[in-house]
Amino acid sequence: MKIAFVGKGGSGKTTLSSLFIRHLTANEATVVAVDADINQHLGAALGLDETEAAALPAMGAHLPLIKDYLRGSNPRIPSAESMIKTTPPGEGSRLLRVGENNPVYEACARTVRLDDGEIRLMATGPFTESDLGVSCYHSKVGAVELCLNHLVDGPDEYVVVDMTAGSDSFASGMFTRFDMTFLVAEPTRKGVSVYRQYKEYARDFGVSLNVIGNKVQGQDDLDFLREEVGDDLLVTVGHSDWVRAMEKGRPIRFELLEADNRCALQTLQDAAEDSYEHRDWERYTRQMVHFHLRNAESWGNAKTGVDLATQVDPAFVLSEALALPQPS
Repeated sequence: MKIAFVGKGGSGKTTLSSLFIRHLTANEATVVAVDADINQHLGAALGLDETEAAALPAMGAHLPLIKDYLRGSNPRIPSAESMIKTTPPGEGSRLLRVGENNPVYEACARTVRLDDGEIRLMATGPFTESDLGVSCYHSKVGAVELCLNHLVDGPDEYVVVDMTAGSDSFASGMFTRFDMTFLVAEPTRKGVSVYRQYKEYARDFGVSLNVIGNKVQGQDDLDFLREEVGDDLLVTVGHSDWVRAMEKGRPIRFELLEADNRCALQTLQDAAEDSYEHRDWERYTRQMVHFHLRNAESWGNAKTGVDLATQVDPAFVLSEALALPQPS
């Protein structure tokens, strides 16, 4: 399953995504974690020190390699230079699988050892001083979107993406690339404002959205979230001594996370697994093409000098039936 964590800055989005990743690993799921936030903190939340986190390769820096690999022998894409972040796969494209080894993972992913197993961690890369005034962060996140467009995943396989804060996720079609979106909201007016934006934007695209109430301290906080969020409120999370210790650089084994918070994480996994039954690969592919054509018309054709609509393979539908090893 492809899972997104979204929310306003400071809501606890990265912390909760890291806890969910640890929980999945403890339950023996195969996990690829992706830090797609402009503030690259997921590595630290997963226990990396500053040096290790800074050494993570930037996906954006490897975009030519990613494009060339995913293009494969697709006759509709004559060159990697003609690909943009929304380019959909077609006959001959190479697809990514969660548990495989491939050149994209080799270049862009690093293995992180957790208490209960290993994950692959990928990062878009930070927005640096050299980017100021000459590029936007969405160009870096484009590498993630392109990989998600070419990803085939099955049960007990997870790609967990810590998204950029606020409503910036809607600057492209990436918000439709997930089986489940968990929105982290604090019990405040600002905390639920991003929820309202997300709900409105996502309504027309069938995005599965559940809210995690974070920093909930009592019944009044719970009542506020229920009033503001309604049935979208899936679970709430309160204070965690385990998280506080981790943030101080004094990690405790994950099995000692508070029982209430372990139950909350299991509720998230149950919701993600339930969403698998409603997976619609035809709609997923259709939405992929929709946003590709929109991007092509608004800027892609002019940038590449190519009619990017010709990249669309009308007979191609991404599906788990394609999740078989392909020649490299």
